[in-house]
Amino acid sequence: MSTQLKHQWSIGHNYLTGITFGKWCKLLAQNRFQISPAYLHRAAAITLASLSNSVCAGVEELRYGAAIRQAPHPKAPLFILGHWRSGTTFLHELLAQDRAQFQFPNTYQVVNPYTFLTTEGFTTRMFPWLVPSKRPMDNMALAFSSPQEDEFAPLLMTLTSLYLGTSFPRRMDHYDRYMTFQDASPPETAAWQSAFVSFCKKLSLHDTRNLLIKSPPHTARIRLILSMFPDARFIHIHRDPYRVFQSQRHFFDTAGWYTYLQKPDLAAIDEGILRRHEAMYDAFYEDLPLIPDRQFHELRFDALETDPVGEIAKVYDALSLEGFTEFSPILGEYVDRLKGYQKNSFGALDAGTKAIVAARWARSFERGGYPI
Repeated sequence: MSTQLKHQWSIGHNYLTGITFGKWCKLLAQNRFQISPAYLHRAAAITLASLSNSVCAGVEELRYGAAIRQAPHPKAPLFILGHWRSGTTFLHELLAQDRAQFQFPNTYQVVNPYTFLTTEGFTTRMFPWLVPSKRPMDNMALAFSSPQEDEFAPLLMTLTSLYLGTSFPRRMDHYDRYMTFQDASPPETAAWQSAFVSFCKKLSLHDTRNLLIKSPPHTARIRLILSMFPDARFIHIHRDPYRVFQSQRHFFDTAGWYTYLQKPDLAAIDEGILRRHEAMYDAFYEDLPLIPDRQFHELRFDALETDPVGEIAKVYDALSLEGFTEFSPILGEYVDRLKGYQKNSFGALDAGTKAIVAARWARSFERGGYPI
């Protein structure tokens, strides 16, 4: 990877612009205010945004706070699980076309969990250009209204997410514990669960459709999810581990550069990718037997890519989801519009790295039926 500070002057693609001032000060204090000089302008932009967010959050609390707290527990969502770069976004986009059945947190809502009920309509109408039309790591379409990872919302509400390790790479090991929460304190775990449920209540306040939720870290949180939503349903997607490793490398060399507040240790990135995959699937396979029958389905990315409509039909059947007959033509039209999309292209892994991935991720090769 390049040692240059890519996108150094960019202040876009940064989820921390949705934080409130109090939480921002707490986050800075937790990291001993150690912002690399090269990224001080990003910290300044986040500070300015946080002041506005705090004002709007106060207004939102006055308008909706009581209603959210008194709202019933949300209906059990459908969770999409899978490692980063395994096709979770593609699966999310496909299922999100079933607007009769599903709602989902969008890009604006997950980055503005304190304020979206108050500010989303105005901001998304007046400033659509604030969101680039493509994601930096894979050229998939992006907009304020796009289905998005919910992980960012409880992150901003509780400061407990492994994604904070990308912003503050000097404490990556500290933040990694929040993927599984197995080493987190009980108050931290309770706070995260409370924030997640609260965010789901906000999403469901004016919309009674089932929630469609996608965040790769949830792959390691089946136990936590079931404690909140015993009736939750899960879809797990997996992909050739070699391809996953290469694509995750590419993510850190593209999108990762937009969020750093400290200079990254590029030499540590490969080991971090390997270690997080191992931790994710240790937790996943430990908790998988907890999921009741008819609440779990698994599919391969290559099969989904080859026959999207057929694979989604299998999802609906396996999870007893209704309405596929009506949804099928809508899905087919959407798939037709995707023709011509160009995936990232990578060269072959060098032999040494390939051997390490094969050894460290042997379980994923074996369970997924991928050749080493």
